[in-house]
Amino acid sequence: MEAQIKHYENKLAFEMDPSDLFEALNDGENIIVIDARKAFGYEEEHIPNALNIPHREMNLETTQHLDKDVLYVTYCAGIGCNASTKGALNMTRLGFKVKELIGGLEWWKIDGYATEGEKGVKEGLKVECAC
Repeated sequence: MEAQIKHYENKLAFEMDPSDLFEALNDGENIIVIDARKAFGYEEEHIPNALNIPHREMNLETTQHLDKDVLYVTYCAGIGCNASTKGALNMTRLGFKVKELIGGLEWWKIDGYATEGEKGVKEGLKVECAC
């Protein structure tokens, strides 16, 4: 049972769902959202105010301007994409505090939150999470 408790504690320590991210951002928590996809995906649609740092480009030079006291939340397109996992791993290796957004942009939109970009949606359905 201890191993299972540790497993779930680790999931919560390293992952965040869209509802929790939305609430944390609205509460003014010190979080920066990172879109870890290639630039064309970001330009098409992204979470409002997210930075685009493709996971393949994360290194000391491209992240030197970032504050290491901030929590970074990485995301990608959704469950069929692992750019957020690769981004979270890269950012962690570079010394940043990181969580990965469960479900990525896809679940962000399913929960009804706004997006920006060429295909951005200003008002979502705001489905209340039963979480």
